[in-house]
Amino acid sequence: MNIVTLLIVWVVTSISLLIISKLPFGVEVDSPQKAFLAAAVLGIVTAVVRPILSLIFTLPDLLTLNLLSGIFTFMIAVVCFSIAAWLVEGFRLRFGIWSAVLGAFTLTIINSLIYKLLGV
Repeated sequence: MNIVTLLIVWVVTSISLLIISKLPFGVEVDSPQKAFLAAAVLGIVTAVVRPILSLIFTLPDLLTLNLLSGIFTFMIAVVCFSIAAWLVEGFRLRFGIWSAVLGAFTLTIINSLIYKLLGV
């Protein structure tokens, strides 16, 4: 991944977090600066935590014959979203795990729509 792609991902995720904070899901972001910080922390947390959790979920994934693979991947996204909110002051999950679930799901959808609009 080159630096331009990384910057695009960072900006798109920041914008997505700002949009999500306007929805009634309990995801709160105090300012655009906090959204940029939260997006950066979310990217770092995902880069560090995803491989570890993927390794942990390998056995259950194999035992279910990969039928629950998408659920495990989504659970990892929710955990990363929660950790980022815990680490960044000004990025909160008002309804706890429910805000994390809705926030992670909505982040995926909004990011996908923005990437589609940008042609990325």
